[in-house]
Amino acid sequence: MENTWRWSLVAAIAPVTWGAAYYVTAHTLPASHPLWGSVLRALPAGLVLLALSRRRPRGSWWWRSLVLGAINMSAFFVLVYVAAQRLPTSVASTVMAVSPFVLALVAWPLLGQRPRLASMLGAALGLAGVVAMLVTGAVAVDPVGVAAGATAMVMSSVGFVLATRWKDDVDVLATTSWQLVAGGLLLVPVAALAEGAPPVLDGRGWLGIAYVSLVATALAYVAWFAALRHLPAGSVGLVGLLNPVTGVAVGLALGGERLGPLQVAGVVAVLAGVVVGQPAAHALLRRRRRPAATAAVPPPPSGALDRQAEPASAGR
Repeated sequence: MENTWRWSLVAAIAPVTWGAAYYVTAHTLPASHPLWGSVLRALPAGLVLLALSRRRPRGSWWWRSLVLGAINMSAFFVLVYVAAQRLPTSVASTVMAVSPFVLALVAWPLLGQRPRLASMLGAALGLAGVVAMLVTGAVAVDPVGVAAGATAMVMSSVGFVLATRWKDDVDVLATTSWQLVAGGLLLVPVAALAEGAPPVLDGRGWLGIAYVSLVATALAYVAWFAALRHLPAGSVGLVGLLNPVTGVAVGLALGGERLGPLQVAGVVAVLAGVVVGQPAAHALLRRRRRPAATAAVPPPPSGALDRQAEPASAGR
């Protein structure tokens, strides 16, 4: 049970850093260069991890890296960049709240992981909390931004499940680096044709790139893919609900956004949903039920115990 809690905490690194990345992207990076912004997020992270792993793809991992890089990195980063620029931090991060359902449903046919009732209940509780956080009435919701975020969520769910299915015996550091490098390289010619030269960044912009690339990408994706190898996809998806909680917290602390009682209740519901859906919580409940069930069985009569002991004493 300790290992499952440990891997749940490892998985939490990703959504927490992703939730903060919406604010960083919106306030430090140029809105007019989503493609180059995505290149600068993926390539440095991939090259750092590649230098650490010192392994290159072999066999089927050449085309797998291209497929996963296109889904998990290229398209996903561009769509998230657009969502972050067009939506408030809290709204942009909460759009991803449906991901536990999608991730669990995609994992069913591709990984054979049938969604558990507790995981679905946790996801439903978390989604209800996210809806409560969104009902502010104080911000205008851009439909293009919402569509970009929702599409990114669906694509990433498919990509995460494929990465888990294709894990083989290759370590997480290597496979993550290959996806990031492939995703970044695929975007370079598209960015050059669509946006021209890369944007000129000031010091604030480079600090933003450093965060979204090294922290919210390199560190986050290694933690996320590692957790997917040790926990069911549905449980890891529930941990992803910390993304909107972080987005709301950052928007509250740095963006001047305010939370009402309904939004506070939503945060509590999301956190409860994350805990309810974790395997470690299920194991803890089972362990507590077993002693109660044992205590409910009445002891045999004393005479029966004496009769069971007679053969043993007779043979001495």
